[in-house]
Amino acid sequence: MSDLLQRIEEARAAVAARGGVTPQVGLILGSGLGDLADQVEDAVKVPYNEIPHFPVSTAPGHAGRLVIGRLEGKPVVAMQGRVHFYEGYTMEQVTFPVRVMRALGVETLIVTCAAGGLNPSFSAGDLMLITDHINFMGQDPLRGPNDERLGPRFPATVGAYTPELRELAVAVAQEMGVSLRQGTYTAISGPCYNTSAELRMLQRLGGDAVGMSTVPEVVTARHMGLRVLGIACITDMALPDAPVHLTHEQVLEVANRTKPLFQNLVRGVVRRI
Repeated sequence: MSDLLQRIEEARAAVAARGGVTPQVGLILGSGLGDLADQVEDAVKVPYNEIPHFPVSTAPGHAGRLVIGRLEGKPVVAMQGRVHFYEGYTMEQVTFPVRVMRALGVETLIVTCAAGGLNPSFSAGDLMLITDHINFMGQDPLRGPNDERLGPRFPATVGAYTPELRELAVAVAQEMGVSLRQGTYTAISGPCYNTSAELRMLQRLGGDAVGMSTVPEVVTARHMGLRVLGIACITDMALPDAPVHLTHEQVLEVANRTKPLFQNLVRGVVRRI
């Protein structure tokens, strides 16, 4: 067993020892969206710092615990807060929780995040279904030795966001009367927000939203054969010529205002999976 596989197994065993269901759906809850984990029924809550080898969240708005139970009758495990590359963790550490969720039984991963809107037709408070991504983080989470028991050396990421799940999310949004944007998510390493020149470049390259997460987890999930759905909350407009850009506290404020709508959409998708 490789060192990574050994660490995954030790983390899985520690979480499984707490009891609870065998999860089929994994949820990564981004900035300001962690309250959805409080709606999980029959919940077993495990702080990250009590799980061997697990990275601990340091960013505001990220509680930092795994919540295992049932949501809309489905067995789920939710990351109530994620860790980011900009916090100083390696890519392997950032994506380790996804590997542990897979080891626990997860087959479908729903990734949520807060993002800045690059598409001028968007508005703060919109929800965007992620159809594709551009990785500008400077690293690939699969760099380094590959253990074929986890996934192939050269996994394809065309269609990384499972088309059937995207269709399901669109259908649920239509039934709810929710306007759901669609677009390409661009990931940067952070923690600095982009300059005007950088934002202009990202727009010209086809980015509809920009954020500091999501892509590493999605790439790792696809490496292990998971189905993936990504939804971003557009918390501010990151337009090149905007006179002022929001602070992180203001980003969380917008995420909190959008939270009920976002949570209902995710719950609706989970119910139909």
